[in-house]
Order: sequence, then structure tokens, then C-alpha cells
Amino acid sequence: MTSTPPVLDSAQPLSLPARPELTGGVRIGVLVQHGFTGSPASMREWGQFLADQGYAVEVPRLPGHGTTWQDLNTKRWPDWYGEASRAFEKLAAENDKVVVAGLSMGGALVLRLAADHPQQVAGVVIVNPIMKTDRFDVKLLPVLKHVIPGLKGIGSDIKKEGVVEASYTHTPLKAIHSLFQALKLLRADLPKVTAPVLYLRSTIDHVVDGASEPAILSGISSTDVTVVRLENSFHVATMDHDAEQIHKESAAFIARVV
Repeated sequence: MTSTPPVLDSAQPLSLPARPELTGGVRIGVLVQHGFTGSPASMREWGQFLADQGYAVEVPRLPGHGTTWQDLNTKRWPDWYGEASRAFEKLAAENDKVVVAGLSMGGALVLRLAADHPQQVAGVVIVNPIMKTDRFDVKLLPVLKHVIPGLKGIGSDIKKEGVVEASYTHTPLKAIHSLFQALKLLRADLPKVTAPVLYLRSTIDHVVDGASEPAILSGISSTDVTVVRLENSFHVATMDHDAEQIHKESAAFIARVV
């Protein structure tokens, strides 16, 4: 039996309670979800900023993340969605309103939550979310995943000098194939997303190509949709030059929709 690798200190989840005295007596919870091969480290500053506004914050660590890429290759979409769902259910049970936010695959996970729980999600914030790709190598995943365990990593796409995301050196192919299989099903359910949406998108992103944005914006049923361009960040914008803009835009959006 293979033991689970230890979790890096920087990848530990973040859980902070609501401070309703700062939010007009209303308890508001926010799920802040990291992306594929990343960890809570890439979302910690954002989560802490929102907690400072008085919101309850959960930044869960998805299974297989913050350990090793080989560990991640044993995990699949149901594992990740299960963990995101547990954090969401905790927030929903302890607060009056819940907003969900995510980066990259985290964006896909929170859109799935919004589709599955339209009455409980007050708003959705997505940063460079993955939903679809035109990359040719993705079409080869059903075969490639049986030939090689991983390819070059996709993490730490950051413009800001000296900032490095704690991500994996390799992209585990069985795990990422599971992601793309789940995305196909999610695209069919996007019309179930009715909550207000704040979509923050980097103008230069070396990880998520241009296919995701039209797939999401044309798929959701939300009538309250705000798109913000992040002009000075790459994919991991939550750790890049535009992190402060993400913090302020999301806080203002949450205050408005709740």
C-alpha cells in the first residue's frame, strides 16, 4: 500500500470565520478555490483580504495538490469536486449568503457548484477559468496518458519578477484527462448558472487559451455579468501584478451581490 506524501506547509488550507460586525450583521461566506497543480498558496493573500472585509473564507486544498505530481495522477475530478463541495456546504451551513471564487480549474469547479446549487450561490468570481481548449495535445490525452505519466508542468505562469507559484514540475496526464472529460459535461450544464458573475481575464495567458471565454460567456444564463481585463498579469493573476485589482474588484462585487 502506497502512503500519501506529506503536504507542503505552504499548501495548507485556509479557514477563517465570518465577522458579521463588519458586514452589517449578515454572515457572508466565500469559497476561494485554487487551480490544477497549484495549491492554496496561490489563493492565500486573496482569501486573507476577503476575510479582512468580514467574510468567512474557505480555501480548501484539493486532493493530490501540495504533495507530488505523482500523487495528483492518482486523483480525478470527483475527488476535487468532492472537496470543493465540502467547503461550500460548510460555508452554506454557517452563513446567510455564499459567493464562490476560483482560479483556472478552480473557476471550473465553482461554475459546477453554481450550476448544481443555483439557489444557494449568490455570486461567482472566476479568474482565468478553464472550460475548453484548442490545444492539439489535449486531443491526444486518451492515448498519451497510457504511454507517459506526465508532461512539462504548466504552473507558475507569472509576469511579476521574483514571484514563483508552488506548483508541480510535471502535468500528470491521467489527472488532467479527467479534468477535460468533466469540462465537457460542465459545458452542457452551463445554462444552469444563473448567479451574477465577475469574470477576470488576463490579456496574456500561457496556460488557458482563448477558447474558454466564449464557451463560458455564451453558455451561462446569468444576466448580471461583468468582464474585467487584467492587463499586467499572466495566468496565475492572483499572485501577479494585478492581484490588488482582483482583491478590490471581487470585494466590491461580493458586497453588491449579497
